[in-house]
Amino acid sequence: MSSRRSPLLAVLAAVAMTVTACGSQRAGEEHTGAAPTPTPTRSYPPPPKCAQAPETPAPTSASPSSDATGQPDEGPGDQPPNYADNHAYRMQASLSPEREASGLASAGLIRKELEKVREEGGAGEYGAYPDARVEAALQRLGCGPEHGVFVGNGFYAVYTGIACVSGRVTKDELTAEVHGVYVEPQPGAGPCVENRGGH
Repeated sequence: MSSRRSPLLAVLAAVAMTVTACGSQRAGEEHTGAAPTPTPTRSYPPPPKCAQAPETPAPTSASPSSDATGQPDEGPGDQPPNYADNHAYRMQASLSPEREASGLASAGLIRKELEKVREEGGAGEYGAYPDARVEAALQRLGCGPEHGVFVGNGFYAVYTGIACVSGRVTKDELTAEVHGVYVEPQPGAGPCVENRGGH
């Protein structure tokens, strides 16, 4: 029986050494003793972009202690134990100054298009415009289902491929907020809609 195991063990040992040595040196590279610098590779296609302005304004310098809205991060404050854990689903990805500037440019385009909806009139119950009209306005900017567009009762949210733009469009109000995608967005509503559930 030991004669059968020996060839199998030899094959397994050879495979283990091959797997361990994999990627330790690139072809045509000399081994310098230093660890190789990993090259990040994208294994998925970049997200489609929409509502992109021809020119993006220069990013504003935000202090490192500011959140995506530019408000200072005041820390947890006086909160019950496990508050942060229980509300982690509401967290948004942070935006670099460049992404925030691009998001603000997109928000300007979106506001302009949604202002046309308001000028046309026809608000319904609670001053909200029909969802189809708001969706059509976003579609004119190239924002469709692949951008996580969500519209309902005067609220809209869209992922431009760089940042989220969300807000309200009603007879009395037009807002546009730029923010990062939610860590755990509302299921079925796209990456830019806050989860109404919890843990």
